Amino acid sequence: MKYGKSCENCIHYRYDEYYDSYGCDADLDEDEMGRFLTRTMEGCPYFRLDDEYGLVRKQN
Repeated sequence: MKYGKSCENCIHYRYDEYYDSYGCDADLDEDEMGRFLTRTMEGCPYFRLDDEYGLVRKQN
C-alpha cells in the first residue's frame, strides 16, 4: 500500500469553520493522532488523493 505524504492533497484534509483551520477528518486512533500532530508520521495509511475530476471520469 502506498502511503501519502502531503495532507494538503488528501480528501480527508478539510477546513473546519469552528476552529478556523484545516485538519485531518480521518478517524485516527490516539497513537496515530499523536504522530500526526507532532508530524512524525512517515506516511498516512488513510491518504486518498483529492481528485475533483474522478467522479466526472466515472460518469463518462
